[in-house]
Amino acid sequence: MSDQSSHSGQPIPDVSIVVPVRNGQDNVAPLIAEIAAALDGRWAYEIIYVNDGSTDATGERLAAEMRVRKNLRQIRHAASSGQSAAVRTGVRFARGQIVATLDGDGQNNPAFLPNLIEAIEKGNGRIGLAAGQRVGRKDTGFKKFQSRTANGVRNLILRDGTRDTGCGLKGFRRDVFLSLPYFDGLHRFLPALVRREGFDIAYVDVIDRPRHSGVSNYGFFDRLWIGIMDLAGVWWLIRRKKSNPVATEVFRHD
Repeated sequence: MSDQSSHSGQPIPDVSIVVPVRNGQDNVAPLIAEIAAALDGRWAYEIIYVNDGSTDATGERLAAEMRVRKNLRQIRHAASSGQSAAVRTGVRFARGQIVATLDGDGQNNPAFLPNLIEAIEKGNGRIGLAAGQRVGRKDTGFKKFQSRTANGVRNLILRDGTRDTGCGLKGFRRDVFLSLPYFDGLHRFLPALVRREGFDIAYVDVIDRPRHSGVSNYGFFDRLWIGIMDLAGVWWLIRRKKSNPVATEVFRHD
């Protein structure tokens, strides 16, 4: 664990947990409690909720939790900007060198966070992303079909070796994430883009479960045509990637 302290007197965390949320008031307290149960005593960590323009009591529920949890932070978007923007905001504000993400609806089980974090730590710099891969999904049959189709088409074109990019449970090095080209929809293409930068991917099976309450606020179907354009753009980025040239500074010898 880190023994350094920030200006606020709180220890600088080793790990930042980023949770994008929109209109998820009833999931706030139980999910935070589960995150704490999974991580307490194992890492110095912070929890960053990115409140993506919620119009319900999500902000107030988070404020109440912040009064008793000193390692909880809330970052607010004035208007909803989407899941990719919320994740990126959280990563930018994160102070940990390792970042893990999960959705704010409670469908991602925080019990798997340690597996993701350990995969990054044991990678010794080679692993840029630990990607959760859902088993036993609790979605509707149509949503499963939709997801299988999207994943199949993406893998056929990008050959990223990943069967499930839609799982919110992910872990990565903060510096690697911030080096990636940003666009709306980035979170769906992390494996391909991390491989593009020369890093390996670790895969962690995670057990899906029903969300605590509410409905999904971030979907794929309503972004179908934009998703197709994103796919074409990522394919282009991969094709245009060049290896970094070997560069050596030449010193003057007097």
